[in-house]
Amino acid sequence: MNIENTKAQMKKGILEFCILSILSHEDHYPSEIISKMKDAKLLVVEGTLYPLLMRLKNDGLLSYRWEESTSGPPRKYYKLTPPGEQFLKELETTWTELVDAVNRTTQKKLS
Repeated sequence: MNIENTKAQMKKGILEFCILSILSHEDHYPSEIISKMKDAKLLVVEGTLYPLLMRLKNDGLLSYRWEESTSGPPRKYYKLTPPGEQFLKELETTWTELVDAVNRTTQKKLS
């Protein structure tokens, strides 16, 4: 079994949650999202991010606006919609439950 493939699959499973969490704090354009993910040691490339952002937008969880840039073309800033905020809350609950379950499962027996 290839450990790198397993690690990549685990990270893919949480990308949506991480992106929504980043956007819950303030609006961002894709390069900022990539930078924040990189800072968190979760590498994501544009070829992965853009289709995910489009899917989240099409699902009604995100909206966007165009904003002029002083250093190039206009930028598309994404933000959570009210349904996106509710969806994120549900993901946060699920994440907490999952982390708790994994921690209970992986702890060594104390007896």
